[in-house]
Amino acid sequence: QVQLVESGGGLVQPGGSLRLSCAASGVTYSTYCMGWFRQAPGKKREGVATITSDGITSYADSVKGRFTISVDNAKDTLYLQMNSLKPEDTAMYYCADYSDYDCNALDAWGQGTLVTVSS
Repeated sequence: QVQLVESGGGLVQPGGSLRLSCAASGVTYSTYCMGWFRQAPGKKREGVATITSDGITSYADSVKGRFTISVDNAKDTLYLQMNSLKPEDTAMYYCADYSDYDCNALDAWGQGTLVTVSS
């Protein structure tokens, strides 16, 4: 059973940076897709970024060039480096595990970490 625990959220001013971390356990398969999605109050869930076991990454248009997803397999940790943050990035951010390599079937997610971008 996959367990995901996010950390690193907080309050940051516009233009600032944050790095989110996700400690994963129970991921036993050699090929995978993991990622981040977010949800702001009153808004639909939005996929932010994904990464496969081959290192293939994908980003939402709204974060391209500002966010970077990475994984440290030795530490079983997923990261999301967020730069040039905007108020519209304010949301609860969730780490996600997908059951398929194509990153279509969301299978598990963590409890979330809150990111607030405000002056």
